[in-house]
Amino acid sequence: MKSWLHRADVKASPYLYISPFYLLFGLLGAFPLVYTAWVSLHDWSLLEDEHPFVGLANYKALFADSLFWNALGNTASIWVISTVPQLLFAILLAHILNNRLRGQTLWRTGLLLPNVTSVVAVAIIFGQLFGRDYGMINWVLGQFGIGHIDWQAGTATSHIAISAMIIWRWTGYNALIYLAAMQAVPDSLHEAAILDGATSMQRLWRITIPSIRPTIIFTVIVSTIGGLQVFAEPLLFGGGGLTGGSDGQFQTLALYLYQAGFGRFDFGYASATAWLMFLVIVLAAMLNFLLTRRIRRA
Repeated sequence: MKSWLHRADVKASPYLYISPFYLLFGLLGAFPLVYTAWVSLHDWSLLEDEHPFVGLANYKALFADSLFWNALGNTASIWVISTVPQLLFAILLAHILNNRLRGQTLWRTGLLLPNVTSVVAVAIIFGQLFGRDYGMINWVLGQFGIGHIDWQAGTATSHIAISAMIIWRWTGYNALIYLAAMQAVPDSLHEAAILDGATSMQRLWRITIPSIRPTIIFTVIVSTIGGLQVFAEPLLFGGGGLTGGSDGQFQTLALYLYQAGFGRFDFGYASATAWLMFLVIVLAAMLNFLLTRRIRRA
């Protein structure tokens, strides 16, 4: 009996320990996904009592909606402009902080400050910095003879301003992740490279980055998922408007979804948008994974 209980404990207890996560995921993650898919197949307006089944009509309307493609293009553009520099800066910062510096703890703790700052405060500050008439960015550009830019009015300029907010908030967070991975790289490799005359950048490129590739893949995938769900920054940059500017020049997919659900109260259309957004994120994450894995093998 004791041996049976021991075998049962050894085999069953791991599943018992991890079961709370999967039960909560099923309740708070999987069920909303399935229910959203069900709602997307109906003409589900909050202003109506009846919700007739319409099949794939919401998806067909979405594919024919130019505003959806505009939001998708804006999301991709902001994601690229914000994610690539963000991860490059994070690697460089982590590499610098991985050296012996005075006040190391202070510098490393400081990396998290932008991340713990309220996104509303960040948006207000960056809104002032990128102000058309009195913003500091325009003042600096004016010193070089460049005229004032209306950052909100243009597609490229608004994407740059929103990307600057995202880069400022998340670079330090990713730098800490890279720093933790860099500290696991054996010092003997760097010492041998120094004896051979390698510079700091050569050691970063030839020793550090190859050694932390799994961590880089992780941050690329997580940043992809976060970058395609950008919502608060464009919402606050536009003063709380759901259209993402007068011509939708910085309306992201998340803003478009929110506008359909809570602006027009069309939950069927919003649910279809949510599912397409989910599929786009999964596809982008898979492409990122395959690309980074190919680079790692090369």
